[in-house]
Amino acid sequence: MKNKIQKITTNLWFDTHAEEAAKFYTSIFENSKIGRITRYGNEGNHIHGMPEGSVMTVEFELEGQAFVALNGGPQYKFTEAISFIIHCEEQEDVDYYWEKLSEGGDEKAQVCGWLKDRFGVSWQIVPASLSEMVNDSNPEKSERVMKALLQMKKIDIKTLEQAYKG
Repeated sequence: MKNKIQKITTNLWFDTHAEEAAKFYTSIFENSKIGRITRYGNEGNHIHGMPEGSVMTVEFELEGQAFVALNGGPQYKFTEAISFIIHCEEQEDVDYYWEKLSEGGDEKAQVCGWLKDRFGVSWQIVPASLSEMVNDSNPEKSERVMKALLQMKKIDIKTLEQAYKG
């Protein structure tokens, strides 16, 4: 029997840290696991230049979503053009993910709930209610929330709720 494959899987290109990154991410998220690890063989060495037996890909899952981490070499780097959003119900969740993912990351990239982890991957740690607040039909409410948000690094839910209420 075949395993059901997720229709769209996020592929993350690392230089040589795919396995380390997969272990890092799966240590943070409760509902996570590492799956199959594929290693480079001798075939194609003239193209990829990776040592035979070194990790090529690591399949892993975070909160039910499949990912593949690839050791593809130094040609490509992560940018803020792509990020992962973590929706949090409570401030404790915001604090937890912020602390874990920002450890060793780029502090200059911390703004409005965004951070860059130690591998250069961008994350947004936001309250689940943020979208509703900034899209409120009352422009005064949404503007107050945006003004408060733009002054934050790590999001403080209570401050956003106070701004929303006026």
